[in-house]
Amino acid sequence: MNNELPVGEGRHVSRLTRDTLALILAGGQGSRLYELTRWRAKPAVYFGGKMRIIDFPLSNCINSGVRRMGVLTQYKAHSLIRHLVRGWTGFQAGTREFVEILPASQRVGGEWYKGTADAVYQNIDIIRTHNPRLVLILAGDHVYKMDYGPFLAWHTDQSADMTVCCVEVPVEEAAGQLGVMTVDETGRVIAFDEKPAKPNSIPGKPGICLASMGNYVFNTGFLFEQLIKDSDTVDTTHDFGRDIIPAIIARYRVYAYPFRDPETGEQAYWRDVGTLDAFWKANIELTHVRPPLNLYDRHWPLYTYQDQLPPGKFVFDEPGRRGEAVGSLVSAGCIVSGASVRDSLLSNNVRVHSYAKVESTVVLPDCVIKRSARVRNAIIDRGTVIPEGMRIGFDPEEDRANGLRITEGGRTLVTAEMLGQFLFHTR
Repeated sequence: MNNELPVGEGRHVSRLTRDTLALILAGGQGSRLYELTRWRAKPAVYFGGKMRIIDFPLSNCINSGVRRMGVLTQYKAHSLIRHLVRGWTGFQAGTREFVEILPASQRVGGEWYKGTADAVYQNIDIIRTHNPRLVLILAGDHVYKMDYGPFLAWHTDQSADMTVCCVEVPVEEAAGQLGVMTVDETGRVIAFDEKPAKPNSIPGKPGICLASMGNYVFNTGFLFEQLIKDSDTVDTTHDFGRDIIPAIIARYRVYAYPFRDPETGEQAYWRDVGTLDAFWKANIELTHVRPPLNLYDRHWPLYTYQDQLPPGKFVFDEPGRRGEAVGSLVSAGCIVSGASVRDSLLSNNVRVHSYAKVESTVVLPDCVIKRSARVRNAIIDRGTVIPEGMRIGFDPEEDRANGLRITEGGRTLVTAEMLGQFLFHTR
């Protein structure tokens, strides 16, 4: 029986996707991003010039045909909620398409979310109201493009109770950062370690381990059973990775779904931009001639909210004072005025003034780089004004003396507060 329903330009959405509720966990603090998450949750951090990180799982849902979504928020969520309200709440619930914002509102037990599993448990009455066949639980702080339809179908084909989406990553990247799985020849999970110090390698692939993306599919009834059981357990952190998955793999059908490029069969693009160096690298990669993430894919558009802004502008063409950008992404509303920008990403509404030079730098929205400033290998947070003639990224000791943060990889983070500037608008 053909259970595929055509949608859009040749894409097919199955009944599984229509009968799935996606819950996006977006309450994370993102402490390894330091001052970038001082005033915003990690999923609200800007990425790629025009978007925020939360836009990636939401766009994936829309493109996959999963049109019932809830976003669970907690840590410093005002800018995230404002972004969601402006850009993502235009669906009509009567058509079974919606984005609901689910803040930590002490619906159960009078407490804030205590872990990823508890966040879902505290919204169990809302899940029951929507009565989905499957619940798709997604991390809200990763950058990738993925069709969730095959993920859901694979889960059903395996008669699984739960399925974990996984990627192959170097052992040193996963150590202390990601959940690591061991699977048998059928893909069934036989061991799960949450952020181990020394992850086990995949047999036959030394130095490579199988890591969880933090994306799960549950049969709804099974999810309820495990959430209630976890809630009644005393010695638990109420977390999927630390508690629920290790507790169920011996008794239930838990499978690992490999996230691969559907065209090549190779490891698909996925970035955990949880450190300043990873965030810088993932943004700078977008400026390459053939970037690993294609922002220009018309068959898998990335949606967001943004102000209506004029095109980018480049002015002056004089010796030593030429407005130019080479090997760079320049977003709407930017003006490069007699300045040089190379191998960098300028987010919306950035101004770069005459004789300034910007190289290998990620500049978030509403920044101003004044005359004759020199910036390289840096991340400039939103709304920061780089003073005239200031040098950033050339001498780590000089940067530290100016109150800036130097990353392990040698990049420099600059925020308005570090320069004694105080912003009054929402971040």
